[in-house]
Amino acid sequence: MFKGIHISNGLVAAPGRKNFAVTTIVAATLFAAGSIALAQGVSSGAVGSQPVVVHSASASSAAPMSLARAIDLALEGNADVAAATRQVEATEGQVIQGRARPNPDFAYSLEDTRSKTRTQSWQLNLPIELGGKRAARTKAAQSAREQAQAQLTEVKSTVRASVVAAYFDALTARERLALAKDSATLAKSSTDTVAKRVAAGKVSPVEETKARVAEAGIRVELTQAASEERNALTRLYALLGRSTAVTLQLEGDAESIPTVPDLAALQSLVASSPAVVVAKAEVDRRKALTEVEQSKRVPDVTVSAGMQRSNETQRNMLLLGVSVPLQVFDRNQGNLLEALKLEDKARDELQGTTVRLHSEVTQAHDRLSTISTEVQVLQSDVLPGSKSAYDAATIGFENGKFNFLEVLDAQRTYFTAKSQYLKALAEAHRAAAEIDRLLGNPTPNAPTNQQN
Repeated sequence: MFKGIHISNGLVAAPGRKNFAVTTIVAATLFAAGSIALAQGVSSGAVGSQPVVVHSASASSAAPMSLARAIDLALEGNADVAAATRQVEATEGQVIQGRARPNPDFAYSLEDTRSKTRTQSWQLNLPIELGGKRAARTKAAQSAREQAQAQLTEVKSTVRASVVAAYFDALTARERLALAKDSATLAKSSTDTVAKRVAAGKVSPVEETKARVAEAGIRVELTQAASEERNALTRLYALLGRSTAVTLQLEGDAESIPTVPDLAALQSLVASSPAVVVAKAEVDRRKALTEVEQSKRVPDVTVSAGMQRSNETQRNMLLLGVSVPLQVFDRNQGNLLEALKLEDKARDELQGTTVRLHSEVTQAHDRLSTISTEVQVLQSDVLPGSKSAYDAATIGFENGKFNFLEVLDAQRTYFTAKSQYLKALAEAHRAAAEIDRLLGNPTPNAPTNQQN
């Protein structure tokens, strides 16, 4: 007999038989609530009655990440971008140093150590640069800064293109993993169906053996697909400047591919591409360095002013002087010749870079055009036909009209076509990203969605 209702620490007591039903309902309610709380604690990793703490870093790492966000994170945290930025900052020091004027120097001399006949001299020497050395030096430093800025732009273009390619590689790897999972599920279902038909004596046990071998092969493909997805995410995460892996939830569609841009429009952008801009900046820098070497052929003048004190005569004398180096043996002809030849080399490299980029842009455009055609053929002809054949073979097998080998062949044909379709999509994104890297600008046409 229960004497009263007392609730303490999740325990329930009832007053009597007439309230037994009410008591049972209360106890069941509390027991269910406790079970739900316990299940939530176990699934969240909580121990005992400790509260579950969700760290903001983990929550943000699992948040969906768009392509634009991935590019921003890469530009912020990529080591190559950081190094190129430091190079730009370092060239600021070259500009400051190039504008600096030469320092004067102070000279002191003593003649005769005897006090009565001692003569002391104090002299201030001021070098004066001639031939435009300071202006040429400053221009060369500014050219180096412009080149570093162009190299930073080139690095950013490379990182952006790499992130785009890695991002869509991860998306297609995710689709291939989903495809492999579906294939494994269907293989398991087919194996079970064959086993039942063998048990019923409708087909030979050899059919079951073949089904299990095929299922094992598909499980291997599933493992490989999972590994490819992890590797793709790891490569993407490395581009973002992170050294530890987290769970990345990518938002996007692997079947969203860029359209093929006009080749003439792409070729017109070669002159402003990052690599050509860097090569032009190198020509300007070498030209400025040549001017620096030419300015060194003009000798500098050092003006001196001072005072001389003679203890013997007890007189102070003013000292004035001018010194000019005589360029008899060294006229800086070797450094000037080197600067001229390096300037010619920079021009040749600019021409070679321009020709190479025209060729690489054409190749990337042709590759994107070819892959787009392949995707369209797979989308419009291959995938629908292979999917229809697979569905028909599956239905016919369930009705006993086809054997398992025919179903397996139709299944493999469909999943191979689907896998080829996903690989073609990934290759299309890589070709578009290559164009982006070469030209330093996103491709003129936006991605388009294609449904299979």
